[in-house]
Amino acid sequence: MKIENTKAQMRKGVLEYCILSVLQHGDAYTSEILSSLKDAKLIVVEGTIYPLLTRLKNANLLTYRWEESNAGPPRKYYGLTETGHLFLNELDGTWKELAKAVKIVTTKKPTTT
Repeated sequence: MKIENTKAQMRKGVLEYCILSVLQHGDAYTSEILSSLKDAKLIVVEGTIYPLLTRLKNANLLTYRWEESNAGPPRKYYGLTETGHLFLNELDGTWKELAKAVKIVTTKKPTTT
């Protein structure tokens, strides 16, 4: 079993949550979202993020708008919908519960019998 595969699967599992979290601070275009994820060491390539953004948009969690750019073609800016904000709030609670449970399990000392 290769550790890199397991690490990649762990990152994939939280990627949608992280994208929504980035967008809670305001609209962003794909390069900005990628940059935020890379800054956090969640290495993501464009080929991975576009299908996720489309899935989140189709689930009515995101909306987008086109904006002219001084440095090239128009940019597609993504933002959270009201449903997206509610969904993110739910994920926040779930993440806290999950992180707490993982910490308990991974730091628990073995019991002696």
